[in-house]
Amino acid sequence: MSRRDEYKRHSAKVTRGPRWKALRMQALDRDGWQCVQCGELRRLECDHVLPVKTHPELSYTLSNLQILCGRCHARKTRLEVGHTPLSPKRQQWRDLLSSMKGNNYADI
Repeated sequence: MSRRDEYKRHSAKVTRGPRWKALRMQALDRDGWQCVQCGELRRLECDHVLPVKTHPELSYTLSNLQILCGRCHARKTRLEVGHTPLSPKRQQWRDLLSSMKGNNYADI
């Protein structure tokens, strides 16, 4: 099992059910329905600032949540699981492909 799958497995147990849905809505309202890192308004995801794997006691703590777009969330997850960040040139290439095709290749 990859390290990314291991992180998903831990948070998957938390992100189901009405308690999570209510907390997610609170985080969206608090963060103005936009990514806290880049301001994107689409493809928003609710992220645990400190991962569920290492801080399960903070799973349902609003102050441990932040709203990120898919691109920023993928970047954060890559770093958490030990991948090196994309080089600026590689990130520019993915951004260009994304803007040309309307697909979001930045998350691949």
